Amino acid sequence: MSERVAVSGATGHLGGGVAELLSVVGTPTLLITRDPARAPSLPGATVARSAFGDPGLSAALRGVDTFFMVSATETVDRADLQRAAVAAAVDAGVRRIVYVSFVGAAPDCTFTFGRDHWHTEQAIRDSGLDFTFLRDNLYLDLMPSMIGDDDVIRGPAGHGRAAMVARADVVEVAAAVLATDRFDGRTLELTGPHALSMADVAEALTAALGRPIGYHRETPEEAYASRAGFGAQPWEVDGWVSSYLAVANGDLSRVSGDVHRVLHRKPVGMADVFPALADL
Repeated sequence: MSERVAVSGATGHLGGGVAELLSVVGTPTLLITRDPARAPSLPGATVARSAFGDPGLSAALRGVDTFFMVSATETVDRADLQRAAVAAAVDAGVRRIVYVSFVGAAPDCTFTFGRDHWHTEQAIRDSGLDFTFLRDNLYLDLMPSMIGDDDVIRGPAGHGRAAMVARADVVEVAAAVLATDRFDGRTLELTGPHALSMADVAEALTAALGRPIGYHRETPEEAYASRAGFGAQPWEVDGWVSSYLAVANGDLSRVSGDVHRVLHRKPVGMADVFPALADL
């Protein structure tokens, strides 16, 4: 396919990575960002200063065939902002949206931030545009950020497991999906090769980082108490805690074959991702 693709979140890991892969194959891209000075300089790419909920987004998207819609940073009104972005795409004449969602997105899913993804998916379905949903699991690459100052991961994940995915795989799958209409109307679950417990993660990080990393299974009450001093809003703390509860409930444990179906190779796992983190 030869079409113009708009990429939101172009200064972030997913958006920037996808834009770079599209540039390599000569796909004309529009990089949408709040801060054009931070946008990557790529052959065949133009930059627009805009954001979800911005009244100028529709004008920025005119002439775009496909909108790669990276979900926005969590805010209390994220679902509303993303619905506004879908409406802007419709108004601009965009044909298709490829949306970065989350595994298990539902109006009442355990992981409260996943509910925003469901509402956004519904808005896209109702828009009449072609679509593909990329439902990502937790990101393997972000596991080190869960480590506390005392080298312990704390959360109410119990003995549950999550089929965590590498962000590099998400980037590569997204670029492949954007290059074809073969996945239109599909919901793809992007996972790693194994379902991992937080104890598994701590053990692997211990080996990769060269220092002991522990995992403490909090109760939900302990989890809320341990995060009470962060200065975060209640909805934000709910999201943090409920991400672990979703693991405990088994909501994120399913290992999907969708990365293999798109890329024709196995997804990468802890052994591929964590050694690169040894300099943290």
